[in-house]
Amino acid sequence: MSADSAQSKVATALLKALEIAKSNGLLNCDLPSQITLDRPKNRDHGDYATSISLGLAKAANLQPRVIAEVIVKSLTDNNLLADAGISKVEIAGAGFINITLESASQGAVGSQILTEGKKYGSGNSLAGKKINLEFVSANPTGPLHLGHTRWAAVGDALGRVLTAAGAQVTREFYINDRGNQMDLFGQSVEAVALGNAVPENGYQGEYIKDLARDVVAEISGIKDLSGDERFVAFREAAYALQLKDQQRVLDTFNTHFDVWFSERSLHDQGAVEHGMEKLRAQGHVFDVDGAVWLRTTDFGDDKDRVMTKSDGSLTYFASDTAYYINKRERGFDICIYMLGADHHGYIGRLKATAACAGDNPEYNIHVLIGQLVKIMEGGEEVKLSKRAGTIITLEELVEKVGVDAARYTLIRYPVDTPMVMDIDVLKRNTNENPVYYVQYAHARIAAVLRNAEELGASLDLKDFDPAQLVHDRENELLGALAEFPRVVASAAEFREPHRIARYLEELAGTYHGFYNDCRVLPMGEEKLTALHTARLLLCTATKQVVHNGLDLLGVSAPERM
Repeated sequence: MSADSAQSKVATALLKALEIAKSNGLLNCDLPSQITLDRPKNRDHGDYATSISLGLAKAANLQPRVIAEVIVKSLTDNNLLADAGISKVEIAGAGFINITLESASQGAVGSQILTEGKKYGSGNSLAGKKINLEFVSANPTGPLHLGHTRWAAVGDALGRVLTAAGAQVTREFYINDRGNQMDLFGQSVEAVALGNAVPENGYQGEYIKDLARDVVAEISGIKDLSGDERFVAFREAAYALQLKDQQRVLDTFNTHFDVWFSERSLHDQGAVEHGMEKLRAQGHVFDVDGAVWLRTTDFGDDKDRVMTKSDGSLTYFASDTAYYINKRERGFDICIYMLGADHHGYIGRLKATAACAGDNPEYNIHVLIGQLVKIMEGGEEVKLSKRAGTIITLEELVEKVGVDAARYTLIRYPVDTPMVMDIDVLKRNTNENPVYYVQYAHARIAAVLRNAEELGASLDLKDFDPAQLVHDRENELLGALAEFPRVVASAAEFREPHRIARYLEELAGTYHGFYNDCRVLPMGEEKLTALHTARLLLCTATKQVVHNGLDLLGVSAPERM
């Protein structure tokens, strides 16, 4: 029996008990179609708990504890406990029902993990949903900095989590390759190549010098061109090189995109005009003094937004609206935007845009705002970059701590809170380093299994006897393993991949407690027993879950450390 089937059998038994109680006249109210079961934090409170009695109290006009007593009696009198694999039911507090499984039922999660392998934890809560996940979306005018780095880690992890929940996810990078910043970028590279001063408000840093050198080397005679022709040539060549460099850095960071979407393409293909006409047809576009506006205040925005200025030039907002409509017309049900801390004001206008387009802004669009990251090293904040001149880059962070430590640390915090990365901690091979703590648990189990193999132990599923696992530490570990699918589902539902990291840290701690109190391998001349085998396979299952969790974060699971 799998963990899910064990939970399902418990829920079915509870529903059956309610139906019998109602038919006997003990309850007079409508019954729920399903029952929610929770995992108690305190293992002394059983394997599952339900508050169904509290939920029915008002409708049944009975005290919750009275309803709980009716349910427990119905379970017992109608022989529903054994079929559900329940060994004990208890009433706690105001009417909570705590349920303890028989050891074989509880241990069945181990069999499920060993059977499903890499698929364990995946579900179908988002099956059939097409999700566009847009993140990073940096201007192609410089190296990726810390803000981009946070989104590169979190966005990629979120994509993995949403996929695990059954969604069809397209990871998209929106290239901001149009506008004044592109011209300033091109002028900066051109100026450096010609030995001139960088224009006011232009781009600085060593990378501009590198780009100028590479452009000159790549395009023979570019400096001999004149006027606009030379400027455009520098701008386009530098743009291509800088974008290629961003793609290279993201690739080394284990962050990959399905679509690189150019802002220019919206204008070249008439998507901006198309978007405005669609919004006009919805009745939310109006004209004032030659300018074209979107009445976003109809849907809670703090002010209406200009799409076309009176001089005929298009605003950034025009591109934003066209881009959203383009995503929806490509068939995406849900559009997730992952934006930086300075984009908080975009939430209202993006949701209003969705509403103006005739969509449900609470369903079709979801905006995540990431807060700032501070890096500490040697007790001081690191601010300067060798390449960019100001804020530290993604590449420089990876050079300091490695891909795994950078990704894991950036992911383990909720994105809507500022965070501090202590470089010194992340370089230590100690338990205070979270990524080391989790990876060490995986490597530790791998070492145990290598030792078991040397002893000739069988690790085949057919040899697994869950009934052997009756120790409190074993049950605690099994309970933690059973939680993984629900953690993944909740991380997907709430767009919070940090839940995976925090779960892994708790799981690692639970495993270490189990390993210290439950001898896994025989001592000396002691023969391998069914208990040793069961514990070894429990280790195997734990190793698989740690691996699956780390994979959802894009972090490696080392066999040796």
